[in-house]
Amino acid sequence: QVQLVESGGGLVQAGGSLRLSCAASGRTFSSDAMGWFRQAPGKEREFVAAFRWSGERTYYADSVKGRFTISRDNAKIMVFLQMNSLKAEDTAVYYCAAKSRMAPNFYYYTVGAQYDFWGPGTQVTVSS
Repeated sequence: QVQLVESGGGLVQAGGSLRLSCAASGRTFSSDAMGWFRQAPGKEREFVAAFRWSGERTYYADSVKGRFTISRDNAKIMVFLQMNSLKAEDTAVYYCAAKSRMAPNFYYYTVGAQYDFWGPGTQVTVSS
């Protein structure tokens, strides 16, 4: 099992920044990838960013490219999401997730159903 806990959410003005953290514990060494997803009120959950533990490649949703950066601390087994130039439409609950099995291509890392473990989420509210 993998346990995930997010932190760092809050209220910020449009144009501001926030840094989300995800602390992972448990059998994290067996996971293939980590991702961030978000869900706004009345909307479906959507992919934000992801990376694979085995490499340097990162994946981003088009809506956050150039504004958000996913990173990690291997020693502390933590994952971060630096969010800059925030917009009102970034308002959502943000979830950290762990994916156990390697996927054949980029697409699978953007699909929430491919992830096996989820944190409880942290609220991000961007005021316009």
